[in-house]
Amino acid sequence: MQLFASASDRRRGLLALIGVAVGFLALYLFVREYATFLTNQEALRTWLRQFGVLAPLVFILIQALQVVVAPIPGQVVALVAGYLFGPVAGTVYSLTGVLIGSAVAFSLAKRYGRSFVEDVLHEDVIDRFDGFVDTVGLPGLFAFVVIPGLPDDAICFLSGLTKWRLRTFIAVISVGRLPAYVITVYAGGQLAVGRFRLALVLIALVVLASVIGYYKQETVRDLVARLEPRLPF
Repeated sequence: MQLFASASDRRRGLLALIGVAVGFLALYLFVREYATFLTNQEALRTWLRQFGVLAPLVFILIQALQVVVAPIPGQVVALVAGYLFGPVAGTVYSLTGVLIGSAVAFSLAKRYGRSFVEDVLHEDVIDRFDGFVDTVGLPGLFAFVVIPGLPDDAICFLSGLTKWRLRTFIAVISVGRLPAYVITVYAGGQLAVGRFRLALVLIALVVLASVIGYYKQETVRDLVARLEPRLPF
């Protein structure tokens, strides 16, 4: 099976993988050299306690904003959440923020309509996926949130143009986004306790899945469109 559509796509994918790997290596070297206390999970939690309830609230807000505004990938925020709060609390905070942001994006699109969505999203994204969620339905939404690297935040806005109810949308988002966020948050927790090899392996898996998902968006879309009529729901 051909993974990339062209040689240029393959080069960009490899460069993305190398760039992420170099970035995490630089972060590891910096932490080890200049901020070793960050590798001590208990010391870090003690430091966070001085902020009381504000620390998790800030992370929830950042995670919500990245869905609506999308200045940074949500997986990066999830990694930091696991690093600072541990796997369980980090997952709760990350998913809470994602669900809030997804609900806001959905509700804004529902309230202000197509003209608002066209102002928010890139024209290319709308051209490729406009009508896809409405035509394919819930399986299409689930596929685009469960696979990292796909335009899931954009799909949240486009979903608001459908006849779905908010609770149906949130139920699919909750299940679909859980696997990747659990893995990423867990990797952040492993970084906090010094298990760098396991953390880097998990991060590499998510990054690889994201790169593949990003460059195979149309393939996933077409596959879901073919399979959806055969599904029992």
